[in-house]
Amino acid sequence: MSAIRVQDLQKTFSVAKKNPGLRGTLKSFVVREYTKVEAVRSVSFSIDEGELVGFIGPNGAGKTTTLKMLSGLLYPTSGKTDVLGFTPFERKHEFLKQISLVMGQKNQLWWDLPAIDTFSLNKEIYEIDAKQFKITLDELIELLDVSDILHTQVRKLSLGQRMKMELIAALLHQPKVLFLDEPTIGLDVVMQQKMRSFVKEYNRKYNATIILTSHYMDDVKELCKRIIIIDHGSVLYDGLLSDIVHTYAPHKSLTIQFEKKVKQEELSKFGIVESYTFPTAVLRVKRASALKTASQILNEFDIADLNIEEPKIEDIIRDVFEQKK
Repeated sequence: MSAIRVQDLQKTFSVAKKNPGLRGTLKSFVVREYTKVEAVRSVSFSIDEGELVGFIGPNGAGKTTTLKMLSGLLYPTSGKTDVLGFTPFERKHEFLKQISLVMGQKNQLWWDLPAIDTFSLNKEIYEIDAKQFKITLDELIELLDVSDILHTQVRKLSLGQRMKMELIAALLHQPKVLFLDEPTIGLDVVMQQKMRSFVKEYNRKYNATIILTSHYMDDVKELCKRIIIIDHGSVLYDGLLSDIVHTYAPHKSLTIQFEKKVKQEELSKFGIVESYTFPTAVLRVKRASALKTASQILNEFDIADLNIEEPKIEDIIRDVFEQKK
């Protein structure tokens, strides 16, 4: 069953233009010129209940604009959106009680108060039963290990601690759909891993439908089986993360450690020599023949070590962008 359905979604903004200099500034007061900017163009996809999907692309690709339309913060220029059977921009009370949008660079916590006060306020806003509120809050506190900072003023929390509190505030009403926009931005490596573990556990425990945007590919690789790649407002790829490797990376890399020095020309017959500084060489070979090529190299040369490696996901995504331009 689809929790989210998007068809030919488009969002166009009118952006004011101003010529440089004093004359341009004065002219803009009298005659304001506008230009049309397509932030999202003809985006279509469907996400099933309980799916955790990576929504990735460069800055300005249209990711955040799309999430804002799906959560009802922006009205689409054209196209259809359906989230849990609701039209998001109508912002019906029953719809808002079932979704949540968490943006890594925004906050909903009261800066001068402890986070527990925001939680209590959200309890009233979302009309959460007192018993259920306590159960959910206790579960989230345990999952995120924040019992010792509940009564600490928000302004005194570290970025990682504050993001944990932001998540609790966003999840107290147990939303069925969760939009996560860069939830690990600015966090250190340890805190990023803790946040990933939490998102994975929340998805498993509550069968929540989650769309995750992130510039950290480790977030996507660890959490998402399916990814949607968007660039310049259009969808470039929608499918399994594992499939994109086979579709856009028809090669593998052989990293070889030689016992004795060999000539680079001798290696060229096996594949493209990406780098070679004795004793280490890196060859790019066809995916289908990687094992055969590795076996031939092992038979022909004195080898200390040999590894067959997949290309990095980051490099594959970059290739997707380049091929679609």
